[in-house]
Amino acid sequence: MTSERYAVGLARAFGGAIIFGVPLLMTMEMWWLGFAMERGRLLLLMGFNVAVLVGLSYFSGFEKTFSLKEDTMDALAAFGVGVITSAVLLVLLAVVTFDMSWSEVVGRIALQSVPASIGAMLGRKQLGAEQDMDAEEERKRESGYGGELFLMLAGALFLAFNVAPTEEVILIAFQMTPWHALLLGALSIVLLHTFVYTVGFSGQEIRPEGGTFLSTFLHFTLAGYGIVLLVSLYVLWTFGRTDGVALSEIANMLTVLGFPASLGAATARLVI
Repeated sequence: MTSERYAVGLARAFGGAIIFGVPLLMTMEMWWLGFAMERGRLLLLMGFNVAVLVGLSYFSGFEKTFSLKEDTMDALAAFGVGVITSAVLLVLLAVVTFDMSWSEVVGRIALQSVPASIGAMLGRKQLGAEQDMDAEEERKRESGYGGELFLMLAGALFLAFNVAPTEEVILIAFQMTPWHALLLGALSIVLLHTFVYTVGFSGQEIRPEGGTFLSTFLHFTLAGYGIVLLVSLYVLWTFGRTDGVALSEIANMLTVLGFPASLGAATARLVI
């Protein structure tokens, strides 16, 4: 890759980081969580985020890669772009000031860097004009079933991360009856399947050769919803939403957060 193309790719990465990161950069709950969040959970989240970035680099990174080392380098570059973008914007928004403790500054920037770094990684494809779609589709085919599940995990993580910090998740879960939760869960599964296989969105998946509706539903849609719930539980735990909460309330929060996370999982399979 020439220096000029690398510079253009880097500029797109910063553009993606800003676009994907702005909603949470301007969310008050995220500022507080960056200060109060348990540091062990924050460190674990950073590691998980980098692992997801490595996977995203394989499917849709800055450039076509040929080894785990190259994917790791791209992931660290995206992480760096996310950190720099978050730091600059948080200072400009006066959310981070120079009279704060280092722990608070690092916590706020690190937490905001998660959506920003995912945006940086995807900026090349979403904002660029020259896309090697054939190569990307080939990689999706080569990665097989595991690759499909990973893409759903990445999409679910991004949207769950955008919604979980808000108090509304707790409020909605508190208001819901078991019937509300059951119907919302069913709707999430239906939308997850419909968006990917039925309504003809750009990038729509084709049912595996020889696969029936039931086998596709069980192996992809239902398995995908299972991943959605696991990701939602992890994000809720990371933000301390499950601490000291009854199991029934956690189940309702999982169903609530699983709704946007399902849309994220479906969208990731279409756009990446």
